[in-house]
Amino acid sequence: MHADADIPTEIQRALTEFLDVQQTRLAEIGPELTEVVQAARDATSGGKRLRPSFCYWGFRAAGGDPREPILTAAASLEMLHVSALVHDDVMDSSDVRRGAPAAHKRFEALQRARSEASGLGADPVGFGLGAAILLGDLCLIWADEMLHTSGFDAAALAAASKFFDAVRVEVTAGQYLDLVAQASGESDMDRALRVLRFKAATYTIERPLHIGAALGGGGQHLVDSLSAYGLPLGEAFQLRDDLLGVFGDPTVTGKPAGDDLREGKRTVLIAYAVDHASEVQLAEFDRLFGRPDLGDDEIQLLREILQDSRAVQACEDLITERTEDALDALDRAPIEDEAARKALADLAVAATSRKL
Repeated sequence: MHADADIPTEIQRALTEFLDVQQTRLAEIGPELTEVVQAARDATSGGKRLRPSFCYWGFRAAGGDPREPILTAAASLEMLHVSALVHDDVMDSSDVRRGAPAAHKRFEALQRARSEASGLGADPVGFGLGAAILLGDLCLIWADEMLHTSGFDAAALAAASKFFDAVRVEVTAGQYLDLVAQASGESDMDRALRVLRFKAATYTIERPLHIGAALGGGGQHLVDSLSAYGLPLGEAFQLRDDLLGVFGDPTVTGKPAGDDLREGKRTVLIAYAVDHASEVQLAEFDRLFGRPDLGDDEIQLLREILQDSRAVQACEDLITERTEDALDALDRAPIEDEAARKALADLAVAATSRKL
């Protein structure tokens, strides 16, 4: 692969080729599994491809040769991401992902159509949830297989596996912290920051950089330098994502407007608002936040509370601060490939400047 290849296109190619093999493999088990592979194909189409991009440029930062199969390896992170999204949508009861039905709703519709056609069959809702969990499990397994069959030698894969194992543990632990936060019914800034770090910052940017650097033969000094860039940038990325989850345009985010407010996401944005809202605002907030039946007027009222409490401005200030910290660390990083340094600077802007 040439150094200036289109990363999203190459990632899609690797995913398509891998799923072609899996379709043949699963067809031998049973034709019913075709719909599972098709769901995986649709789920791995589109998206920002941030994790593979950071992996690729971490590899280049380490002096990796772009003729190596780095983007095939990087595509494993997109498969891991799909696994996390499928499970996340089940846990959050989210109906929509990237503008299409979430996996559990997709399988529910398939089963409902079969039941209506035959007059028999299992509960569509239960089937949809079970099938989505299995799809997420399969994508998690496939992510590991994609990395280990990518074509790198055993030494490079052993070095990368340490970080690949770490990211899978960390994102799962972060997801559990998120569940605990929502179940508690309380907003706590320290907990929100921990969720931010382990569910998003390490998972989206830091560990993909580490995996790429390890595949490229990078040493500990580079790994540490990439952490100094990746962690604050990952936090800024998630803070922007949290703002989009409340104020974003559904045609851009692929999810209904205000969905995070209906789901009761205990983010840094929410924790700041709870700490700084007036008693009257807090009473209104507690009455509405986390209700799945919120209407447009109620969503707007919650948005106004977030604005008036200066929670939105506080998150914008944190995004600016964390991004500046990341770019300062990037300037100091021992990266000889200036194309990699520029690409990482451009990715910092792309990850944090998405419009509301």
